[in-house]
Amino acid sequence: MNPTLAILCVEDELEVLDSIIRDLEMFEDVFQLEAATSVNDALSIMNRLQENDIPIALFICDHLMPEKTGVDFLIEMNQIPAYKSSSKMLLTGQAGLDDTVKALNLGGLDYYLAKPWKRDEFQQIVNKLLTDFVIKKVKNLLPFMSVLDAEKLSNAMRDSNTLTDF
Repeated sequence: MNPTLAILCVEDELEVLDSIIRDLEMFEDVFQLEAATSVNDALSIMNRLQENDIPIALFICDHLMPEKTGVDFLIEMNQIPAYKSSSKMLLTGQAGLDDTVKALNLGGLDYYLAKPWKRDEFQQIVNKLLTDFVIKKVKNLLPFMSVLDAEKLSNAMRDSNTLTDF
């Protein structure tokens, strides 16, 4: 399948960014994985994705970055209609309580995960966020069955009467 949705990771430390992308490889059959080392880099990637009509299903963002904090970036993304419904995860060891509350209240934050993370926990959280996103935004859930929560997707298809006989 050609990915029609994207996951955008914004992290200024290359080793950490590589680790995030490695932990996301299980999703790359149905999601385009994008890596940005800065907010400006992320904005360029977002423009390219938008030009190719590829929505961002999930933002995964570090907090402390040179140009702008991850919280401020997520708040800005939450104010743009095209990204308001995107899932948003803050992956950091640096955000204090005030920043985290700000991200929850203004940035549409769906999950906060502290560094260092456990791979299994990270993948489960991403799976849940992506499953919830595709249930809300995608009509044909079948292509996602092999990667996301198949039971939850099946229930959503049954509830919306989109199950078909084969």
